[in-house]
Amino acid sequence: MKDSISLTSEFVELYQEIRICEACLLHTTRKNAVPGEGPQDAQVMFIGEAPGLNEDREGRPFVGRSGSFLEELLAAAGLKRSEVYICNVLKCRPPDNRDPLPAEIDSCSDFISRQIQLIDPFVVVTLGRHSMRRFFPDATISRVHGQPKTVEGRLIVPMYHPAAALHRGNLKQTIIDDFSLLPGFIDRVRSLRRGEEVLGNSKTSSPRQLDLFED
Repeated sequence: MKDSISLTSEFVELYQEIRICEACLLHTTRKNAVPGEGPQDAQVMFIGEAPGLNEDREGRPFVGRSGSFLEELLAAAGLKRSEVYICNVLKCRPPDNRDPLPAEIDSCSDFISRQIQLIDPFVVVTLGRHSMRRFFPDATISRVHGQPKTVEGRLIVPMYHPAAALHRGNLKQTIIDDFSLLPGFIDRVRSLRRGEEVLGNSKTSSPRQLDLFED
């Protein structure tokens, strides 16, 4: 789903800001900034790391081989790409697909915060260690992948980046196994939210009910 569909004024403004952003040097090498895409009322939000070559060309997140694998993982979890929101912690491609630098992530941090606020997803799935560190700064992905935790009243599920399976074949089954748990996490949060609605609460109220996911 392309981000040109039925955008609210807040999203139009945000995407325009992203596309002309010059907060870091990545704007000097990009072809296209990659704001993100998906429905603005998505219940599940995926946050990856940074655009690659194909993403930079098309201005869309997760296209090419990693995007194809992500779509396979979504389908196995009973989800369609068109019903989830997908973006990255970086909005511009790092040269030669190198890792994001801390200063670059900081430059894009406000964009991610605003996207989360506007979409207000039930579940956020981080893909890769750089997006994971936004919510789990002291964790290592090898230890926490697939383990949900409530952060500031929202369920966060850290997972390996789909591209990891393309570079390290031994991780493919691990990623598939982690994604197989996602429907259960989503269903539990939906059930909690429905309970809140019955009580007359809003979508974001009473985050303490997510304590079922705490350690």
